[in-house]
Amino acid sequence: MTDGRRRRGLTTVAAVLGSVLMLSACSGGNSSAADDSTADGSSTSQAKVDEAAAKKTSEAQIKITPKDGSENASINNGTAVTVSKGTLTNVTMTSSDGAAVAGQISADKKSWKPSGQLARATTYKIAAAAKDAEGRAAHENASFSTVAPSNSFIGYFTPDAGSTVGVGMPVSINFDKAIANKAAVQKGITVNSSSGQEVVGHWFGANRLDFRPEQYWQAGSTVTLKLNLDGVEGSSGVYGIQQKTVTFKIGRNQVSIVDAQTKTMKVTRDGKTIKTIPISAGSPENKTYQGQMVISEKFKETRMNGATVGFKDDDGKGEYDIKDVPHAMRLSSSGTFIHGNYWGAKSIFGSVNTSHGCVGLSDTKGANDPNTPAAWFYNNSIIGDVVVVQNTGDKTIAADNGLNGWNMNWTEWKAGSAV
Repeated sequence: MTDGRRRRGLTTVAAVLGSVLMLSACSGGNSSAADDSTADGSSTSQAKVDEAAAKKTSEAQIKITPKDGSENASINNGTAVTVSKGTLTNVTMTSSDGAAVAGQISADKKSWKPSGQLARATTYKIAAAAKDAEGRAAHENASFSTVAPSNSFIGYFTPDAGSTVGVGMPVSINFDKAIANKAAVQKGITVNSSSGQEVVGHWFGANRLDFRPEQYWQAGSTVTLKLNLDGVEGSSGVYGIQQKTVTFKIGRNQVSIVDAQTKTMKVTRDGKTIKTIPISAGSPENKTYQGQMVISEKFKETRMNGATVGFKDDDGKGEYDIKDVPHAMRLSSSGTFIHGNYWGAKSIFGSVNTSHGCVGLSDTKGANDPNTPAAWFYNNSIIGDVVVVQNTGDKTIAADNGLNGWNMNWTEWKAGSAV
């Protein structure tokens, strides 16, 4: 073969090979099975893409309150599950010991909440499921812990819900922990009367808050106490847990006036004197406090031991220890009572003051004789009635010694408010 022919043959082969290479480089969809994977080996087939598209994420957005990991959560109304762009299909809530917590999904299936109050110092778990308009499912989970007793406070209040009390009965709240943020706590409490009387709170120290109007409650009125203390920080790291509304009734207006000089008690009801009873008040050595006192407790019979209130003999025992004092009604925290007396001579009532500071009325042992003055007064008195003690020669009782804030004038009372 001549050199010219050889060169022409090589050129033809090169042209053919170039065409093949070009076709290979520009090939559009006829790749081999080996070319169906990327460099890292993951599938990119259309079937896989279509499957992923079919599994599009649900649009339903679930929110659980408190958020996951929360501590010191409310035990009242702080727990809820809500959903947007969908409806709830199932919610379960369990305590740390596995016990189920009852709850209910709302009629529109947009929210859920537990049916009752949660326990303190307990960890709870919530699992919620929802679906969007296309039926695609969404799920959310959360775990939280409720406030512990050491991080919460409670207010113990009097009078009791639904009770009927006398016109002198204040609303008195005693907190189980000292309150530093008094204004915040007081703002979480409201006391209103159907009479329209202005009602103001007064703090006695860090643990007690009383409410009263300027004058005695209006007879026949209804008083409403609302405690909205859930989540209120009473002091650093200590939160309220109460969410409650209670009402009580004010009965007839009964005020009894004890005069230690005349040794009588005049019982007035709705402004009229209904009975005058002879009494024996504190002796000159043990005078009875003066002032306006409110009956806070009633006992058909009770024990009175002088040692508990500072009246002791040389041997340390009480100067008196009477285990069955009849018809006793408390007037102070320090031990002042108005009560029946069966051990004294009948002649002392109305003539001599002989007691250790209480107000005594003639009575019989056993508290079963309804015809004695003490029995009559006991049966015709209710918690919250006022007993005004006069002319004893002693000082006026302290406003916080019992439920006796009426001994503080209105200006002084209002000055003790934190709001």
